Amino acid sequence: MNDIITNALLLILQLGVTVLMAPFIFGIIKKTKARIQNRRGPSIFQPYADLTKLLKKEVVISENASWLFSFTPYLLIASTLVIVILVPTVFAPLPFHWIGDIITVAYLLALGRFFLALAGLDTASGFGGLGSSREMSIASIVEPAMMLSIFAVAVTAGSTNLSIVVRSLSTTPASIFNPSHLLAFVALFIVTIAETGRIPVDNPETHLELTMIHEAMILEYSGRYLAFIEWASQMKMVIFLSLLANLFFPIGLATVLSPAALGVSIVAFVAKMTLLAIGIALVESTNAKLRLFRVPDLLMTAFILSLLSLILYFIVGA
Repeated sequence: MNDIITNALLLILQLGVTVLMAPFIFGIIKKTKARIQNRRGPSIFQPYADLTKLLKKEVVISENASWLFSFTPYLLIASTLVIVILVPTVFAPLPFHWIGDIITVAYLLALGRFFLALAGLDTASGFGGLGSSREMSIASIVEPAMMLSIFAVAVTAGSTNLSIVVRSLSTTPASIFNPSHLLAFVALFIVTIAETGRIPVDNPETHLELTMIHEAMILEYSGRYLAFIEWASQMKMVIFLSLLANLFFPIGLATVLSPAALGVSIVAFVAKMTLLAIGIALVESTNAKLRLFRVPDLLMTAFILSLLSLILYFIVGA
């Protein structure tokens, strides 16, 4: 009985930290970009107000939309929440770590992307079809790069279970300076930018036809549907930043159930998330949006780096 209560509290903590912190990370990115551009910028808590406003607004649905259009926001946020309880943030191993395999996470991400692309096509909008086509083209390159970059780290632990990998790396901090891990980190950072639709791959704040990818797919959404999609997108950012932080810098991660260890882990997690968010803001502020036909070159760079990382590990290991 005590184990059940403990596992339930851990899941609540995992969900609470990720769900509540997701808008905060976007606020940090926007605030940092504004400061770099010598502007005051919005409050770091503005994304919370935006989500609250959207949740209160009425939903407007196109007359051409089917049940798929209304179903997608719920499926997207549900699949994202399942990923949240599989990716370690403040404690490892998680209660459901036995299904927390990187392959499971990749399939859940693909499930959400697939239905969102279908929803973009469902309204018979030209913009939706354009965004869906671009999204699936980019995904075909991003997914292999993501898998390889994480496999390059997973081989050191001998498992693709994320909790086992993170816990193993937390006991060997010297692995942070492994050359293969550094290459994998850069590859996964590029993948994070692509998966979350950030500059230079995509611009989440534009509505120009020639540059839209993610925004084109959700252009027809409004009200709580749009709030669910935006919140899922924000949580997706935290998921990828969590992978970057805990796979490559697992410092402070709690591996023992105690209030002190969890407290230190939460503080360390927030600090790492903030630093990575500032890093993304710096990348966005110092790079221009790539032309669409140049995006595959950047993504292939991530794939090559992750492949080199895996090869380097076996060469050095040999």
